[in-house]
Amino acid sequence: MAIGRAVRYLVLGLALGAAVGGAVVYSLLRRSVPSSKGSVRLKGLDSPVEVIRDRWGVPHIYAGSVRDALFAQGYVHAQDRLWHIELARRAASGSLAEVFGSVALDADRLLRRVGLRRAAEAEAEQLAEAVRENLDAYAAGVNAFIEGNRNRLPPEFLVLRFRPGSWTPVDSLAIGKFVGWSLSGNWDTEIVRSWIVERLGPEEAARMEPGYPLGAPLIVPPGAECRGLGVPLLEELRKVQELVGARGGGSNNWAVDGHKSATGKPLLANDPHLPLQMPCIWYEVHLNGGGLNVTGASLPGVPGVVIGHNDRIAWGITNTMTDGDDLFVERINPANPRQYEYGGKWVDGDLVREEIRVRGRREPVVEEVLVTGHGPIISPSIPGEDRALALRTIVAEPSQQAHALLLLGRAGSWEGFREALRQWPAPAQNFVYADVEGNIGYQMAGLVPIRVKGQGLVPSPGWMGEYDWKGFIPFDELPSVLNPPTHYVATANNKIVDDDYPYFLSAEYMDGYRAQRIVELLEAREKHSLEDFRSIQGDIYSIPGRELAQHLLSLEPASADAKRAFNFLRVWDCQLSPDSVAATIVEAFFLQMLRNTVAAKLGPLTDYFVGKEVHPAVPDSFYLYRSASWLLALMKEAPADWFAGRSWREVMEQSLEEAVAALRRSLGEDMSRWTWGRVHYAPFEHVLGRVRALRRVFNRGPVPVGGDTNTVAQASYVGSRPYAVSSFAVSYRQIIDLSDFNRSVAILPGGQSGHPASPHYSDMIDAWRRLEYHPLPFDRGEIERQAVGKLMLMPG
Repeated sequence: MAIGRAVRYLVLGLALGAAVGGAVVYSLLRRSVPSSKGSVRLKGLDSPVEVIRDRWGVPHIYAGSVRDALFAQGYVHAQDRLWHIELARRAASGSLAEVFGSVALDADRLLRRVGLRRAAEAEAEQLAEAVRENLDAYAAGVNAFIEGNRNRLPPEFLVLRFRPGSWTPVDSLAIGKFVGWSLSGNWDTEIVRSWIVERLGPEEAARMEPGYPLGAPLIVPPGAECRGLGVPLLEELRKVQELVGARGGGSNNWAVDGHKSATGKPLLANDPHLPLQMPCIWYEVHLNGGGLNVTGASLPGVPGVVIGHNDRIAWGITNTMTDGDDLFVERINPANPRQYEYGGKWVDGDLVREEIRVRGRREPVVEEVLVTGHGPIISPSIPGEDRALALRTIVAEPSQQAHALLLLGRAGSWEGFREALRQWPAPAQNFVYADVEGNIGYQMAGLVPIRVKGQGLVPSPGWMGEYDWKGFIPFDELPSVLNPPTHYVATANNKIVDDDYPYFLSAEYMDGYRAQRIVELLEAREKHSLEDFRSIQGDIYSIPGRELAQHLLSLEPASADAKRAFNFLRVWDCQLSPDSVAATIVEAFFLQMLRNTVAAKLGPLTDYFVGKEVHPAVPDSFYLYRSASWLLALMKEAPADWFAGRSWREVMEQSLEEAVAALRRSLGEDMSRWTWGRVHYAPFEHVLGRVRALRRVFNRGPVPVGGDTNTVAQASYVGSRPYAVSSFAVSYRQIIDLSDFNRSVAILPGGQSGHPASPHYSDMIDAWRRLEYHPLPFDRGEIERQAVGKLMLMPG
């Protein structure tokens, strides 16, 4: 999701291994693990706060007020994840190079131009007093831990030789905006799409665009299938070619009501799909105080609970895949580079000076950012792009996200839930809902722009005003449903509504296979138990894999290895399990066939289609994740003009031979050992784990995993770097039982702590891999039965 994507692929050029020995590091690790017992006096608290830790390391915070509860949340976030939140605010603010040196400069240059921290600073000036007080309380809690532990900092600070500065509300706001931008931004796809138009022309470029397949599930109404013709892409591309000369995270959630639940009350499941990293993205916490009683997954650095339940309602989220970014091609005045054309006149822009401190350099790197009426010019930081591209993004809009999270935690009904989501800005999300009264529902929430003209699929002319935003879809007109006759709601980044919906939402939904499989499994049983939901969350049946295998078995391969592969394909159960050989063969064939198909049209741009990043801060492209249904449709249609003088069958046979040969080179001659888990694994990598001497200290992988982009248990890989799980995977699992909240369960792919020497750094990885969960105790009595320690926070 989010934080890891900005730094995950930085190749750290720090010579740390020679300077810091393993024994020294482990000594530092042990010393920095904080205590979860005893008492500590802290300035800023109004009343005593109890922090009860259960045996999975989850803090249950009991306070006398919301303010003290958020203070304590800030304290425990810093206690367990100080390095995590420091890295998060630096990624959001564009200040990684100050710590990591020149290797992080490209990411910083882009983030400074985008200006998420500038937007957060502007937003902080407009906060309502109650919201400011809550953010101040959280920041005070973080700072209380830092002040009391300056000589016991996590080892990352000692290895990198720097100390964290004070936390501010702006830091939390910036992190929220960075997460939102990571999930709602598609500016890089717009750039690649425009490059494709430039190379092929609009007609051929339209053929290269993966669309949402007919017959795939819609979210609203539940049970409906896509019947529309999709976005009029060709018309859009033609306009852009004439005028300009032509350039997300995934998740699942669902709920059933009492009619389809074995308990007679709703069950709700959620598993957000984000990059796997150490420490993991989410942090579980329970907040109780001042009328607030909410538990679930939080984002370190941000107050509140993002996914979870209170004593009345439960909710889960997935990304809507709506288009929240637009690029505008600006005409800059050649006689005055501070001016741009708009409405036939030269208009003065704002020139912002950004100074980036870089470790190892005496002088800062200066970025002078021209900000137009559409947004900042970001293209100087994008390799290969010579147009003046201004970015307008919904995350730069004034918002009340922090307020929305706290309202959500206190909502007690469908009406209160929707009122909270009115304040939700970005990223736009699919919220699935259930309550103790037996209701279930779906509500889309977030800002979605309304454009004067076009859909923002490619960079638009900025000088005309015809493609500007003219507002946002009103909240009451966003898709919503309560208590549908299907008795379930389900989302999986699939298309939300059909094309008769009056507003444009997106042209870049994920393929509908995960949603199709979830609906199949929900409809397969009359009643579902918590155990049934667990099985659905772990499902690795591949619908596109089944079709690919059928294509393969119709071929007549030439080599002995390709013929031998058929022995595994004939008995394959379509499960992408870690021990499956057929799964490896099918995935390798898919990627090679996709490459050959795309290369026939795009040539050197092929790598961008299969995953190559436009910029290090966004280290993969979304084309790959939408390409399975597109490729299968082409293989079925077999257009004769696609390959010069060759048939589709010939290219399929070539792709199989190339895939098998590549597997033989990497995995050896014994085909029985070509199991999916050997090449498809979760690295569980820490940013410092890229330094060889520190890998065993900070990393906890590789861990073989099943699935791929299109299985319910998603575990995606980037086509330019197959097949390790390096993009989206299950970053948290949660199942809420509305008949008894104490029966609810969850699991993290990692652990609660960010300290490598803590028993809770990686204690959940094995359970996550085996599809096991830990209980989510909610009542005070059950929490105390599971307790292993109590820390009292006392007013100083």
